Amino acid sequence: MAILGELGTQVLIPVAGVIGIVFAVAQWVIVSKVKVTPGAANASGAGKNGYGDYLIEEEEGLNDHNVVVKCAEIQTAISEGATSFLFTMYQYVGFFMVIFAGLIFVFLGSIEGFSTKGQPCTYSQGKTCKPALYTALFSTAAFLLGAITSLVSGFLGMKIATYANARTTLEARKGVGKAFITAFRSGAVMGFLLSSSGLVVLYITINVFKLYYGDDWEGLFESITGYGLGGSSMALFGRVGGGIYTKAADVGADLVGKVERNIPEDDPRNPAVIADNVGDNVGDIAGMGSDLFGSYAESSCAALVVASISSFGINHDFTAMCYPLLVSSVGIIVCLLTTLFATDFFEIKAANEIEPALKKQLIISTALMTVGVAIISWLALPAKFTIFNFGAQKEVANWGLFFCVGIGLWAGLIIGFVTEYYTSNAYSPVQDVADSCRTGAATNVIFGLALGYKSVIIPIFAIAVSIYVSFSIAAMYGIAMAALGMLSTMATGLAIDAYGPISDNAGGIAEMAGMSHRIRERTDALDAAGNTTAAIGKGFAIGSAALVSLALFGAFVSRAGVQVVDVLSPKVFIGLLVGAMLPYWFSAMTMKSVGSAALKMVEEVRRQFNTIPGLMEGTAKPDYATCVKISTDASIKEMIPPGALVMLTPLIVGTLFGVETLSGVLAGALVSGVQIAISASNTGGAWDNAKKYIEAGNSDHARSLGPKGSDCHKAAIIGDTIGDPLKDTSGPSLNILIKLMAVESLVFAPFFATYGGVLFKYL
Repeated sequence: MAILGELGTQVLIPVAGVIGIVFAVAQWVIVSKVKVTPGAANASGAGKNGYGDYLIEEEEGLNDHNVVVKCAEIQTAISEGATSFLFTMYQYVGFFMVIFAGLIFVFLGSIEGFSTKGQPCTYSQGKTCKPALYTALFSTAAFLLGAITSLVSGFLGMKIATYANARTTLEARKGVGKAFITAFRSGAVMGFLLSSSGLVVLYITINVFKLYYGDDWEGLFESITGYGLGGSSMALFGRVGGGIYTKAADVGADLVGKVERNIPEDDPRNPAVIADNVGDNVGDIAGMGSDLFGSYAESSCAALVVASISSFGINHDFTAMCYPLLVSSVGIIVCLLTTLFATDFFEIKAANEIEPALKKQLIISTALMTVGVAIISWLALPAKFTIFNFGAQKEVANWGLFFCVGIGLWAGLIIGFVTEYYTSNAYSPVQDVADSCRTGAATNVIFGLALGYKSVIIPIFAIAVSIYVSFSIAAMYGIAMAALGMLSTMATGLAIDAYGPISDNAGGIAEMAGMSHRIRERTDALDAAGNTTAAIGKGFAIGSAALVSLALFGAFVSRAGVQVVDVLSPKVFIGLLVGAMLPYWFSAMTMKSVGSAALKMVEEVRRQFNTIPGLMEGTAKPDYATCVKISTDASIKEMIPPGALVMLTPLIVGTLFGVETLSGVLAGALVSGVQIAISASNTGGAWDNAKKYIEAGNSDHARSLGPKGSDCHKAAIIGDTIGDPLKDTSGPSLNILIKLMAVESLVFAPFFATYGGVLFKYL
């Protein structure tokens, strides 16, 4: 038996979750001390983070009162735009959620003809499990819980980001260190709220469902998989809808503002500027939050399903069964300690210290987490146990699972650093892309695409090694735990990720409020570091999605009773081909959606510049609301077809062609989706930072390509504009495509195993 008893487990998991939530609230209280009201601007905290800091404006004799009022006005406009978009989106998504919940109930309930009689267990021969009808009911409830938690996570993240953006701008008047701490604390609020609430809701759900299921753990954890499906299906709409919104506005603002009219980024004369800043919050914050929550829910569900039919579930060892949740609990405590290194132990004094500070967060959290996992593996797991491995039971030692989690954790760090190398303008790949702008936009595009393809190599090897080692040690459970290892430091990863859009917004607000050039330089330094960290965050999300989806695939194959997936079988091979094509079809839809929405935006921005007298001179105000409406309408309308493609494919393939073809589709989508997602994200990130490298002009090489407005700079802007939908719409949405199809197949596996393959039965 494990050293940590059931009582210890029942205390440790909720306590860790509550500590995370309390820490998030504490960070939020500290951020709220920065006042966005005139007169209170100086009094923000005490000691090194507050009193005694004179403002730049005072030496430059600018009117402090007007700047604060303007910042508050812009912040309100961004917050209102983001809230109204999310509410509109949630109405559509809510409608879908109800219909899909009905589908889950009908499909799963019909397996035993809606009978309320107990049925023989799938794995524990000779035992009777709960009726399929009740498993259908509980799966539906878990789906709704996961969906609601995902929506709330995204919404709270967006609220926190729009609350913090102007505060970061105002703190930048005191120095880059103050602005960094405000942005990072706000990111931490989102990171800890999301990871803690995900853990607590899952823990409560398991305990409530247990009241009904009792000893039937097989049925209990099968119904829990609905939680992962709910989280990921909402994330898909958040990512696609938010991605289309943000990039339509961004492309429209850049092409007309910077290329045609030669005005700076975030210039208040640009009609699309508010929509652009709103987009950062709904795409990068709300979308990313829901995405990582979905990954966490799914990897936990995949591990729990496999564990329930292994010795943990058969012997009803609750502590070992909750090992995935215990790993996440340790992760929250580790991330809390790591965050203190950035906010309290070390102070940032110069712009060039920002990126190293964020990288240290990743390294410290990974190192501490390795120790944490070793301790919890020793406390929570028996010395020897068996894991279900495609019909057989495989004997595993507790140190084996420590290795599985550890390899996922370190593979995540490797993927993060490779992504940083290919997307940060401190290294040669991005500098080469910037240099290629000398001969125009075409060479810039060629270099950028090549960089993206090349950046796939090392992450894929890292994922391949993790899969091989973790599967060799503990079969599919090992892969699920490697995915959880990669996500175990999610609170820190999300804090770093949310920091990027907050800094981006802070720079936009500084420009729109007419703040001095020196403040804009500070917010630009924050933003450049944020761009790279956003790329690292996307790398983590894609890497974990590959592992999660493989673990779910394994659980699906076991549940659907497929003995072996034979690639030479025509049923499987046609599935592989179609599955590998799906990411391309999906990317085509999302890219075209951004293109057509951006087209409308460009026409509207041009119309305003041409028809509103005094707009270029700054004497008239643009009509921001029309641009916000264009982005909102386009994204709501355009997010439905890609969403339908992902949600309907497993249902259609499983019902008509059966589980073998569906297993081929899942494998094909996983293999091709991961490659496209990594290259799209890194290509877009590299083009963006090549443009920023030229704009910042921090080295002789960069100055030889600049200044802003030069031909080189214009070529870089075109590259950046092409990369926008790649890095913020198609790329990040693809990791949801591969996970969502796998978890949906797992939830519907009992139905497909019973009634699937209608066409092949009659052909």
